[in-house]
Amino acid sequence: MPLKGISPVISPDLLKVLAEMGHGDEIVLADAHFPSHSICPPHIPVLRADGKSLATSTFAPLFLRDNVRGSDEIQGITVSRLLAGISPLLELDNYGVVPVIMMEVVKGDTFDASVESDFRSSLKYDGEIEKLERFAFYERSKKAFAIVATGETRKYGNIILKKGVTPITE
Repeated sequence: MPLKGISPVISPDLLKVLAEMGHGDEIVLADAHFPSHSICPPHIPVLRADGKSLATSTFAPLFLRDNVRGSDEIQGITVSRLLAGISPLLELDNYGVVPVIMMEVVKGDTFDASVESDFRSSLKYDGEIEKLERFAFYERSKKAFAIVATGETRKYGNIILKKGVTPITE
């Protein structure tokens, strides 16, 4: 059941992960091409938002309501939709680091520039984005707090967010 003020794309498991993350912890939102399970150490959770595991997915209610287009066609949640849902909940680190990291385009490959602009818009972020070479991005992902396997099908649709200090208001 969704909560007031929290986007329905935020599953209970994802909400728990975001709450458990501490200052400096990182979360990876991985596109459908990303090797989430094969690079992920056993202690790092891989959350499914890609529609591949509907029966056991914590995102199932959203899929059933919004994404079933045919008898068995299930599409996952895009990174942009997740960023829009995460943005109001996660303070980005601003302690002298770049809190948003994307994968650098491999030389000679094509890149849809709308990926980065969509991510910026969804995240409401106009700061610097660090670009990491593909295998360096994989290595950094191995140290993340969690990886979310999404339904994002655009190439280079991966992003790492570094959590900052959450302001406490009473």
